[in-house]
Amino acid sequence: MRRVVLGIIVSLVFLGLALRGQDFPALGAALRAADYWWLLPAIAVYFCGVVVRALRWATLLAPVRRLTWRQLFPAVAVGYMANNVLPFRTGEVVRAYAVSRQFGVSKTATLATIVLERLLDGLTMLAFILVAASAVALNSALRHVAIVAAAIFVPAFGLLVLSARSGRVVRFVYWIVRLVPRGVRQRAERTVESGFQGVAVFRSSAALGRVVGLSVLAWLAEAAMYAAVAHAFGLELSAAIVLLTTAVANLATLIPSSPGYLGPFEAGVLLVLAGLAGVPRTIAFSYAIVLHAALYFPITLVGLLSWSKLQLDWVAIRRAESEEAVRL
Repeated sequence: MRRVVLGIIVSLVFLGLALRGQDFPALGAALRAADYWWLLPAIAVYFCGVVVRALRWATLLAPVRRLTWRQLFPAVAVGYMANNVLPFRTGEVVRAYAVSRQFGVSKTATLATIVLERLLDGLTMLAFILVAASAVALNSALRHVAIVAAAIFVPAFGLLVLSARSGRVVRFVYWIVRLVPRGVRQRAERTVESGFQGVAVFRSSAALGRVVGLSVLAWLAEAAMYAAVAHAFGLELSAAIVLLTTAVANLATLIPSSPGYLGPFEAGVLLVLAGLAGVPRTIAFSYAIVLHAALYFPITLVGLLSWSKLQLDWVAIRRAESEEAVRL
């Protein structure tokens, strides 16, 4: 409960920053004047990106269990829904549980592939920032965002690739496991084995290249959504600004906050559009509101339908989450 309250406080702080200096009558006028027909292609291209994410997850899971993107799409949608309505990115545990329950895949191995997804996403956002920086000059705030992202994602990704490809690292980890008490050693060994299964895709350069390409493609689809929604407000954003907005808004959602990332997302959008691109804060904030709604409601509805279809049990998921925490 303390973490929930803290997340709400963080969201309120960022919302306060985003609302500071806003002209509310002008904000309402901008929302009324928007051409909402642009949401149709925006949402369509977004779901194309979700399909690509399901295909990427199938590639990551291939060493553990061969599944198709069609089989994984419902779990991906459920994960998005859970992230939107529950705190602390619970959706990652939910979709790991869903795939484990439906296909008998190890939850630890599945969670390892999800960690890889998050690292690939972070590296893709960093790449977007670097590409944008070749066309527009970043201000100090955006340079700090890039530095923090590089400090987090580049070393973590390098360590995971090394652990997947280096026999010495594997032997060292198992040697460490042998030092734990006998009562938990067998469980620890199973956890480590499942974890290495989850990163096994990185042992193949071809598979690694494929998941990197799919990551870029998925995020380009989402960036296309950002561009489509911008047209609804008459914003002619350059490709560099669209990529930068996509990257910074999504990196901002890594900050612990309320479900649905309310507050940090809007602040991230304003940081680029109002802070760098010169878009009036009222227009930038109205754009962020509509964009966030388009990202939130459709996938949440699809996720709820998938939840019902998969007949998932929230009590069982919480139990699985607790068991996984004990194992790790």
